[in-house]
Amino acid sequence: MNLTEMRRWLDLRGIQLTKSLGQNFLHDGNQLRRIVAAGEVVPADNVLEIGPGLGPLTELLLAQAGPVFAIEKDARLVEVLRERFASTPNLTLLTADALRWLQENPRDWTAWKLVANLPYSVASPILVELAEADGPPERLVATLQLEVAQRIAAEAGTESYGLLSLLLQLRYEPRGWFKIPGSCFFPAPDVDSACLTLVRRPRPLLTHAEAKVFTQLVKLAFSQRRKMMLKLLKTRWPEDQLQSAFTEIGIPAMARGETIDLLRYVALTRYLMRP
Repeated sequence: MNLTEMRRWLDLRGIQLTKSLGQNFLHDGNQLRRIVAAGEVVPADNVLEIGPGLGPLTELLLAQAGPVFAIEKDARLVEVLRERFASTPNLTLLTADALRWLQENPRDWTAWKLVANLPYSVASPILVELAEADGPPERLVATLQLEVAQRIAAEAGTESYGLLSLLLQLRYEPRGWFKIPGSCFFPAPDVDSACLTLVRRPRPLLTHAEAKVFTQLVKLAFSQRRKMMLKLLKTRWPEDQLQSAFTEIGIPAMARGETIDLLRYVALTRYLMRP
């Protein structure tokens, strides 16, 4: 589906795009094919697509994947998708707010891949929701705001590193991103865009119970970025326990949250959960 076809469908249905829904549709065929390639999509794959819009990415996924489960909030666009793919048996369409639906319908996504051009306003919470599922997807390939992609893939001590980096990297290894020019979208977004690839770690760094404590820990550590982490954490854990943990793990007493890497947060979580 190229830009001319997009305009034709929108005009045919009298659809005015809604900025609040983040409706900036990717129409460039080369970029769409790069996204599918990043997903390493094969016929045996189950693929989740969130925000299919008019279906340019959906079309490629249906040709290369097994079952495709697409969630679209805009009922007007769902009507277009049903018409476009009426004879395609491997597509399941759901009209819903994807974030809310994921929160209210927990399921095992272990055998799935996410390949999607996510609505930018909810991209981060959607990725975190999937990453924190009991069974997170095998791979997350998402087009999102460039700044958000950089934050997710960031390393400790860099300007972009923060809470989002840690929440995603606990379960996933960043495998790179590529920038997508605004001219590839209709209408062109006001921000730069990128497609990011995250691959699920072969072995979890923490158990599910430990991961819940990890989330509490890092949220507290980044609750006030300019404050020393020790001062923030002692509102939740005894100071003497924290000091012993910092010494054993090698965390400076004056450290701030953004200077501590993932593995030391993992070690700190395990220490604080000791009986």
